[in-house]
Amino acid sequence: MNLITRKRALISVALAGASALVLAGCGAAPEDGGDGDGVDYLACAVSDEGSWNDKSFNEAAYEGLLKAEDELGVSIADAESASPEDFDTNLTAMVDEGCDVIFAVGFNFSIDNLIFDFATANADSQFVWIDGWNQGEANLKPIGYAMNQSSFLAGYLAAAYSESKVIGTYGGLQIPAVTDFMTGYYNGAKYYEKETGTPVTVVGWDPATETGDFVGDFANTAAAQSISEGQLAQGADVFFPVAGGLFTATATVIRDAGKGVLIGVDKDIATTQPELADITLTSVEKRMTQAVFDVIEDLSSGGTFTNEQYTGTLENDGTALSDFGSFDVSAEIVAKLEELKAGIIDGSIDPLATP
Repeated sequence: MNLITRKRALISVALAGASALVLAGCGAAPEDGGDGDGVDYLACAVSDEGSWNDKSFNEAAYEGLLKAEDELGVSIADAESASPEDFDTNLTAMVDEGCDVIFAVGFNFSIDNLIFDFATANADSQFVWIDGWNQGEANLKPIGYAMNQSSFLAGYLAAAYSESKVIGTYGGLQIPAVTDFMTGYYNGAKYYEKETGTPVTVVGWDPATETGDFVGDFANTAAAQSISEGQLAQGADVFFPVAGGLFTATATVIRDAGKGVLIGVDKDIATTQPELADITLTSVEKRMTQAVFDVIEDLSSGGTFTNEQYTGTLENDGTALSDFGSFDVSAEIVAKLEELKAGIIDGSIDPLATP
């Protein structure tokens, strides 16, 4: 179901297949809360596997829809996917609903070339693919992120903060959208090692061999917990799960062990789940909410749809580290992170290069 209960018209649609589809506010402006007078525009989204309230990837994208509904007065519709098998059915439902733009959330829409074939077969519809790319389709706009940039900062911070000088990471699937985080994290830690002369061990990912720890999906809590326990046994005291909502499994391991801290991904976990704030050092934010809103704002006001990619970077604030909350991060480290950020922006530091 939708993440936030809102005062709007709801239309339930029964679909064949495994997915449960919720269409929200189709064809009608929001009843309250919007600053606009109502815009004749229907913005839609189909989730990756999981749900809109995963406190991570899907939720961040969905909040862009809600922000557009509130602030622009557009109508919205959405479909949740329990698994990739639901993608085709849900995309078809959105096309049939007459959506003006349809967001596909996640790299997994590339499975069996689904999103490319779907865009080609539905040339009159406009698609925006988060964590995707374009193969020449005029009606498919990718949204990408240089997550290695902010993850590099997180890796440096993790290495500086760690008492054991062993830090861990793991992924949901071994796909570029995940390993981009992990590589930046690894290289940031190794930058600290080179700069300070203090050895740092990163468990869970080696960009040179492209081997590491992966759950196999974004839903297996038991596997995520097992990986976290294994990394804890290797001495890790900072954990960076790049696996959607599975960070909660790592949080359980940290709580049970009475040691360690977490670095979140996609959203500011300390804010979305305040009960974890005391063990969340920071989060590597993929600011999908703003990207989704920006695309809808442009198109709903008469902008021309193009297949040019939007890329979120440190420079355009499309990605960043969250605040450190109550954690005692020294002024020296904070200043160093700002220096590294500036170096990444001006190109003097390559977060994809191992020092």
